[in-house]
Amino acid sequence: MATTSEKATLCCINDTKKSNLSNLSMRSSRQPVSVSGPTTTTTTTSTSDLVAQDWIVTTNSNTDHQQQEQQQQQKKRASAMATLITPVESIPEPSTNPPTKGLQIMMRAQSSHPLDPLSAAEISVAVGTVRAAGATPEVRDSMRFIEVVLLEPDKHVVALADAYFFPPFQPSLLPKTKGGPVIPSKLPPRRARLVVYNKKSNETSIWIVELTEVHAATRGGHHRGKVITSQIVPDVQPPMDAVEYAECEAVVKDFPPFREAMKKRGIEDMDLVMVDPWCVGYHSDSDAPSRRLAKPLIFCRTESDCPMENGYARPVEGIYVVVDMQNMVVVEFEDRKLVPLPPADPLRNYTSGETRGGVDRSDVKPLQIIQPEGPSFRVHGHFVEWQKWNFRIGFTPREGLVIYSVAYTDGSRGRRPVAHRLSFVEMVVPYGDPNEPHYRKNAFDAGEDGLGKNAHSLKKGCDCLGYIKYFDAHFTNFTGGVETTENCVCLHEEDHGMLWKHQDWRTGLAEVRRSRRLTVSFVCTVANYEYGFFWHFYQDGKIEAEVKLTGILSLGAVQPGESRKYGTTIAPGLYAPVHQHFFVARMDMAVDCKPGETFNQVVEVNVKVEEPGKNNVHSNAFYAEEELLTSELDAMRDCSPLTARHWIVRHSYLLIQLIINRLNYYLSHTHRAHSLFEKRLYLVFRRGLSLLYRPWNVS
Repeated sequence: MATTSEKATLCCINDTKKSNLSNLSMRSSRQPVSVSGPTTTTTTTSTSDLVAQDWIVTTNSNTDHQQQEQQQQQKKRASAMATLITPVESIPEPSTNPPTKGLQIMMRAQSSHPLDPLSAAEISVAVGTVRAAGATPEVRDSMRFIEVVLLEPDKHVVALADAYFFPPFQPSLLPKTKGGPVIPSKLPPRRARLVVYNKKSNETSIWIVELTEVHAATRGGHHRGKVITSQIVPDVQPPMDAVEYAECEAVVKDFPPFREAMKKRGIEDMDLVMVDPWCVGYHSDSDAPSRRLAKPLIFCRTESDCPMENGYARPVEGIYVVVDMQNMVVVEFEDRKLVPLPPADPLRNYTSGETRGGVDRSDVKPLQIIQPEGPSFRVHGHFVEWQKWNFRIGFTPREGLVIYSVAYTDGSRGRRPVAHRLSFVEMVVPYGDPNEPHYRKNAFDAGEDGLGKNAHSLKKGCDCLGYIKYFDAHFTNFTGGVETTENCVCLHEEDHGMLWKHQDWRTGLAEVRRSRRLTVSFVCTVANYEYGFFWHFYQDGKIEAEVKLTGILSLGAVQPGESRKYGTTIAPGLYAPVHQHFFVARMDMAVDCKPGETFNQVVEVNVKVEEPGKNNVHSNAFYAEEELLTSELDAMRDCSPLTARHWIVRHSYLLIQLIINRLNYYLSHTHRAHSLFEKRLYLVFRRGLSLLYRPWNVS
């Protein structure tokens, strides 16, 4: 088995005027990306009153006394808020008087924060509403549900929720008005966005559904959803689903010419064959998205009764297959070249060494991570507080983990916003081997498959240690049912070595501070690769995004004695084609901005050497030069390691204040590399324009 581990590089984006959502490239490298903020040094403490709710503990569990204390504190807070607020009429919403007999109402308008992920019940209501809106039974039966996600509300709704309904209970988020704030008694209904594929007509549509009321069960159409809009999007294909993958594999295995081709290679047992459907990509007009096509890659195991065998170590070369995924038929097939299968080798499997005739390491002593007083973070629903940081956790089928409303509590200045939204929105993996079939391997893993939909349940194996808080994730399946991935997101603390140290050479006295960080993560599998996505929050105000690549390489087979220029031979008859990983981040920065404000600016910083002369008489002078990026055209930037180029996001209205009061966020990626393709000709850029620049700041 071949593995690799890389860390993502990060690019940033300016605050936007409307949606404030931005797309930019995040490049894979062997160093983590850091977003550096305030440099205040803080020591770590673990006290008994800082106890999270509802987590998995590896050493001990919460006591009833602690839970009662938290409940009493929440009641006191709610009581205090009630004495300060005089509710007025609620925000107008559609009048609904649903029959409640036999239905258990799960949610009220303000029982879920506007940014909380959709619950299983909400997904069921959204699906039922759209299906009921189908014009005919034939249309309803042909609906396939690709994605059901929260339609994120306007930022003023988020501000209202965070001011009076949910933590952090910060009324200052709202703009000041004469006569005091007008506070509604409840928030607007939540909305869902659905991507629906019509298998019969090959049409993709987007639906917006208002979730006026959500019940534990829906009977006879008594769901409480309302279709707001629906729109067919022409000439696109939505992500493929696991159901389609399984059907495609079965269709290819049953295709007589394919079975004959495998027989030529000595394989007659189709249970050994692995068919991985890959999106056709866009290499010519025949690949246009008017058809739902896949070009599978073929692999073959050696033992049908070994579920842990690494079948990716035996790629089948020379077979060309195109499958119509709408009608599930093979539309093109050709046995172009007979390449022998790589020889079987049990050492390529990923079971324990002893099962393969080897020996596992036995010289590693136990390493225990314990927190005798519990963790330092607190969790209220999806709201997290830790070491002056606070934020909300979200999750979508495409992006996976989403971090909302990131803020840092800065002493007397209070809670200072840093970012409204952080996530990875795309991952592009282009291969550099011009030979068949590797030239067409250009995976867009988020858009074609979905990072969140392929996330693991960490019940099956978790690399987090200590006190762990898990979050579940709910998705729709292809036919509209709801599936839950338990323990999908992991929240825990980590020791991170030395934060600060100094020793006085005169006195010999030394001071040291250890670094602790809070990590939020999830892991997904896309075919052969595993990707671990991590967001780290540090005590000095730094945020770090990290992507770990592991799993198995996508390999190719070669003739005996043959080598490939565009890959590395890793075993007899087996090579790994060269390729790159690009990670596209979407960062909606809000440094010192209330929700909806657009007072951020992006400054590019380059190190310049002073020209020899009166300002540099000793020929040693250099300085950092700032350039304000004032337009999207100017903000299409690239990395420049020779000038130590980096970017700063800061609040534009705070520049006249003392420098000590200004909050800047320094955006950097420690390992810099360029895309290694001819940009004028390479067709992957048709679908991935964000790969051209790092970062791409939009407004």
